[in-house]
Amino acid sequence: MPSANRSDLEIRSLTKRFADFVAVDDVSFTVPDGSFFSILGPSGCGKTTLMRMIAGFLREDSGDIFVAGRSIAGLAPNHRPVSMIFQHLALFPMMSVGENIAYGLKRRRVAKAEIAARVTTMLDRVGLPGAADKRIDQLSGGQKQRVAIARSLVLEPDLLLLDEPLGALDLKLREHMKVELKELQAEIGTTFVYITHDQSEALVMSDKVAVMNAGRFEQIGTPRELYYEPATAFVAGFVGNSNGWSGTVETIADGTARIVTDTGLGLAATAMGPLAAGAAVRVFVRPEAIHLALDEDEVAGLDNRFTGRVERVLFDGANSSVLVANPGWAEPVTVLLPQTSRFRGLDAGTQVRLGWDAGQAKCFGARS
Repeated sequence: MPSANRSDLEIRSLTKRFADFVAVDDVSFTVPDGSFFSILGPSGCGKTTLMRMIAGFLREDSGDIFVAGRSIAGLAPNHRPVSMIFQHLALFPMMSVGENIAYGLKRRRVAKAEIAARVTTMLDRVGLPGAADKRIDQLSGGQKQRVAIARSLVLEPDLLLLDEPLGALDLKLREHMKVELKELQAEIGTTFVYITHDQSEALVMSDKVAVMNAGRFEQIGTPRELYYEPATAFVAGFVGNSNGWSGTVETIADGTARIVTDTGLGLAATAMGPLAAGAAVRVFVRPEAIHLALDEDEVAGLDNRFTGRVERVLFDGANSSVLVANPGWAEPVTVLLPQTSRFRGLDAGTQVRLGWDAGQAKCFGARS
């Protein structure tokens, strides 16, 4: 069983430069033993560079990497207690499933009897019993994912690194594999470090998520903490869907800022961090936090109230949303469509009311 007091991975002040470009900038974090930890960020933020340094494919310029309490900086990839799964899996098509899983053990000159036993055990653990003799081209996309995981886990690494392994799958299979990966990690207990630009993958599967931007970590927290209590404007805008405005603080009292947006819209929002009158800010409110109404009385008493017209209904079943426009707004506001019969016939051009309280909007200094 994982130890609550042990870190399987500890990164200390890791930095990597390519000429004048700083790809990873003095990053430090720890990953507890037996947990599922994701690094989430846009393309080019440095997450793959960071992963490749942990795996040993890139040499760090400064800092240190510890796995199970031992520094592995400077060790060759094959001498690190780490396995890595790439997006395209890199399974050997000319080998059977069993041969793929056994490949690393053969390279380590493990006895044949032990290899056979470990391959059989691993196939059972990943839900592919009896599949050792199958060809790779006989497997579904999800089964190939499990073979790649089995090939890595049979080497008994302290740490499994996963570099966007679901990226090549179709949407339905990707949704299924998110649940499978989380359940598999919880059952096996090996520490997973997963990198992705897909926030849904990170939020669904992870115990903790680090949001990365421009080579640094903006925030590390549970999925709920990142979604409901973002620490920076970048996290608020990147994690989940949000409506955002730029503006200036007019007044601030008791943690509530009164803001005028760049288009002249007046807003009230919760100040996230110290702000003063005149400060440039970014304001965010989630689509599901906005109350959509047909009558003014339904939004009476809310701190922020506006009238607009439906520009478009984006139908996606239970996740459908409405784009509401107003001549005074720079962009339409996205609102989660209430799943009640009175809104199912909502058409473009319908006049609606929007409202939300200051506590449901978050205001950050523009440079936070």
